Amino acid sequence: MFSKEVKIPEDVKVEIDGEVKVIGPKGENKRKFDLGEVKIEKTNGKIRVFSESERRKVKAKVGAIAAHIRNMIKGVREGFVYRLKIVYSHFPISVKVEGNKVFIHNFLGEKEPRVAEIVGRAQVKVEKDEIIVSGIDIDEVGQTAGNIELACKIKARDRKVFQDGIWIVGREK
Repeated sequence: MFSKEVKIPEDVKVEIDGEVKVIGPKGENKRKFDLGEVKIEKTNGKIRVFSESERRKVKAKVGAIAAHIRNMIKGVREGFVYRLKIVYSHFPISVKVEGNKVFIHNFLGEKEPRVAEIVGRAQVKVEKDEIIVSGIDIDEVGQTAGNIELACKIKARDRKVFQDGIWIVGREK
C-alpha cells in the first residue's frame, strides 16, 4: 500500500464528494480527479491519498493528486502571483486588459493588437512595465501568464536582434 498525506490547516475546510472542494479565507477551489485505483479520504485533520497497488504509474498518480490538493489549499490561503515584464527596444508596447482578454498594442509596430486570453478567475493588472497575474487556482494563473507570454512570440525575425516581448520574470508561491 502506498499513500501520501496532506495536512489541513485550521482556517481551511475540505469536502470530498466525487470531487475535492477546498474552502478558505480567499475563496473556494474545486477539482474532479480521474482516480482509477487511487482513493482519497479525510481523517482527523488530514487528507490521505492512497492506493493498494505498488505500480510506478499508480504511485506517480498518488503523488500528483496529493500535490494538486496541497496547491488548492495554498491557493485558498495565500493565492498565487506571477510577474511578467514588458520589454521593448524598437516599438513602445502598450498593454490593456478588457474583460477576459489582454490586448498587446504596437508589438513590433504591428497595426493589429495581439490578444491573450485570461483563464478562469485569474486577475490581471498592468503597472507601468510590469503585468501582475494573480488568483487562487495555480493552473488558471499559470496558464494566463503563459498565454500572455505566448501572444508575444516572434516568428519571422532574428531572436538575437528582436528581444522585445512580455516575459515571465517571477512567481510568488
